[in-house]
Amino acid sequence: MTEATQTPRIEQSRLPTVIERVFAMTRLGHLGEVFVELADTLVKDFDVVDFLHNVTVRSVELLEVDAAGLMLANQRGALTIMATSDDRAQTLELFQLQHDQGPCLDSFSTGNAIVNIDLECEQVKWPRFAAAACAAGFSYSHALPLRLRDEVIGALNLFCTARVPLTQADITLAQALADVATIGLLQERSVREQSVLAEQLQSALNSRVLIEQAKGVLAGRTSLDVTEAFRLMRSHARTNGLGLSAVAASVINGTIDAQALLNH
Repeated sequence: MTEATQTPRIEQSRLPTVIERVFAMTRLGHLGEVFVELADTLVKDFDVVDFLHNVTVRSVELLEVDAAGLMLANQRGALTIMATSDDRAQTLELFQLQHDQGPCLDSFSTGNAIVNIDLECEQVKWPRFAAAACAAGFSYSHALPLRLRDEVIGALNLFCTARVPLTQADITLAQALADVATIGLLQERSVREQSVLAEQLQSALNSRVLIEQAKGVLAGRTSLDVTEAFRLMRSHARTNGLGLSAVAASVINGTIDAQALLNH
């Protein structure tokens, strides 16, 4: 083999740096795939539970933590467990709710990230939770709020068996994952509310068409003009506790006699 065709050799002193760069590039590529995967759920049929479970699983993969859980606030503002990466996280999340203590609850109530919690040193602030987490084999815990500006809708909890704190880069990534979950949930809520609003508007339009038709029918069956016909239908609806659309439908199909309305 000639010198020109020989594979370049990496100096042994540079090997760790090269490995770190390769690892960083691989992780960056995987990170991009994960965020595309999570964002892609916004344009598909949105399954909230599956989406949030995916957030917890991906958090474990990307952050090299050992378990993750995610809680959301219900309509009354109380937290409820929505997704966990495994049974240990499920048990600890439930423990926090039952005993009303733990980093996830504090992160939700304050809207702040609570990270690098050495559980062996937190026996005073969260004595029951810290003891339960240590008994489950965890040494560190982290909680990131699901927050968009001033609105906090839940929190992401991360658990580590090793006593190794997250780096600032990892904390930033963890918050980014929590933010993706927040945006996904708020987007889903916005779409759902818009859908409900659209249905309400369409229903109102349909009712209006029905009422206009009934006014014409009633006017045609009597000597009334359409304004007086509408007044009679409205009065009948209020007197009998009926919806105006229901009265209009009854006028059209003849269930309500026009003469009966005139004698009302």
